[in-house]
This record gives sequence, C-alpha cells and structure tokens, in this order.
Amino acid sequence: MVTKGNAFDPNCPTRTILDRIGDKWTVLVVLSLRNGPLRFTELRDGIGRVAPKVLTQTLRRMERDGLITREVYPEIPPRVVYTLTPMGASLIEPISVITDWAETHVPAITKAQAAYDELA
Repeated sequence: MVTKGNAFDPNCPTRTILDRIGDKWTVLVVLSLRNGPLRFTELRDGIGRVAPKVLTQTLRRMERDGLITREVYPEIPPRVVYTLTPMGASLIEPISVITDWAETHVPAITKAQAAYDELA
C-alpha cells in the first residue's frame, strides 16, 4: 500500500517535491513541453532568459524525478529530445491554472507592491 505524504511534516519528502514543482524553471519547462517534445535549444529559446547551465540542472532534476524523459538519437551531432512523462503531463492542468491566475492578477499585485513600498 502506498502512503500519502504530509507537507506539514518537516521530514516529509513532499516538501522537496513542492519546492521542485514550484520552481519557476520547472513550471516553464512543463508549460513548454505541453504541446510535445522539444530539443534543448527549443526549450531554452522558448523559455527565454534562462542560462544553459540552469536549464540543464532543471532538466536533470526533472528527469530524476520522473517528470520528463530525455532521448538521445545517434546522429551527428547527437539530437536530444525532452518529453513529459505521464506524471509530468499531469502537472499541466494545475500549473496552467496557477499561471493563468498569476497573469490575471499581475496588475493588482504590482499595484499592491507599489503601495506597500510607498509606505515602507
């Protein structure tokens, strides 16, 4: 029987998982791959402003966590393609909802930040 984690337990790995899926680069990789497999440069260019080293680290962690697969084709030069696994694809809907919420509320949040900063 598989037991469910408890995010409020400081020793539960759920916290690490939440940290991973809450990372902005992971979010953007999931959204980028939602329409199908992409090569590294396609991911990097689509995401924008991500250092190759940071993207590589993010992709390795996501592969280790079972969220994406990395397929290397024996060509010259080698072609590497990243694809969401079924578990990774199950993040598309919740991440899309949160992304939509963030995009919708940007003006209100920016306004609240400016008002707060004005008082500080």
